Amino acid sequence: MSQSTTSTKKSSPSSRSVRSWNSGPGEATREYLVLGVGLVVLFLLPFLLPTSYQPVMVKILIFAIMAVGWNIMSGYGGMFSFGHAAFFGIGAYSVAYLLSAHGLNPWFGMLFGAMLAAIVGTVFAFLCLRYKLEGSYFALATFAFAQMFFLLTENLEFLNRTEGINIPILQDDSWLMMQFHPTSYNYYWIGLFLLVAAVAVSIWFVHSRPGRFTTAIRDDEVAAESLGIAVLRHRLITVALSCAITAIAGGFYTQYYMFVGPNQGFGMQVSVDAIVPAVIGGVGTIWGPLIGAVVVGGLSETIADLVRNPPAGLEFLQGLSGLDVAIYAILLIIIVVFLPKGIYGTIRERLRK
Repeated sequence: MSQSTTSTKKSSPSSRSVRSWNSGPGEATREYLVLGVGLVVLFLLPFLLPTSYQPVMVKILIFAIMAVGWNIMSGYGGMFSFGHAAFFGIGAYSVAYLLSAHGLNPWFGMLFGAMLAAIVGTVFAFLCLRYKLEGSYFALATFAFAQMFFLLTENLEFLNRTEGINIPILQDDSWLMMQFHPTSYNYYWIGLFLLVAAVAVSIWFVHSRPGRFTTAIRDDEVAAESLGIAVLRHRLITVALSCAITAIAGGFYTQYYMFVGPNQGFGMQVSVDAIVPAVIGGVGTIWGPLIGAVVVGGLSETIADLVRNPPAGLEFLQGLSGLDVAIYAILLIIIVVFLPKGIYGTIRERLRK
């Protein structure tokens, strides 16, 4: 009797799941090594490119950080969000308000914004999940949540309403206040280290026990709950982490562009900018959001140049608004049809086969 019980335990789904949850150290080490090599290569990139490329590279880094944050919640957590602008805006306005009104440096502002976004996102997710808002209903709730913040900032006097907040400009460069000459590559290096930190956290989370529980919940919530996994707790951990990373991107955005307003912080386009890179690169992968950010960032800059200075025969494009959104839509359709798991996700799957 005891032998049959032991063999049953050894072959049970729970024991197999535990073994699989603890089987990722080697893969995590490889991903950390790739991240380290990538950091060295990208750190040296400014010495190989003209200074004029700096704004494009910083923009790509912001897109990438946003996409990494969104991917943790929607890719690995399975909770699709159309409202990550809410958390981006919280981070952006935290830096702007604390610096302009209280003189607190943006490093503190980013940390405060990350904690505030994590708290707000966790409370929001708890209410949604508590009342069984899932799938498309959850996605619509996140969209409405972001729009609520957009309307609030347009009417709050201490946030300067629709005029937004300008960051006070210093005469000299300052690491403490994160202000440099507009052409300085210090902004690029700061953004790069923030991105590397976000990816490192993502790698840790994916291969950690809470991360593996989260993906198990995403794949089959009923089976995960039957194995004793605390579904709500692990979902809330995922949301908090995702919101904090997205808020960091918002804080860095404010400090780089020296301004934030309702559209820049909580506008609908911000949520799109978080979603599109992850979808194009590959949802639920470590490197997909980074690849997607490079594609989207490069594409947006190319479109902007095309609209400003169209080549001969395409003069009708000059000043045409909305062209970037149209091309994004076409690109997404192509990705969904021919590369349903994104660029990196599809290539990885084919290589494994």
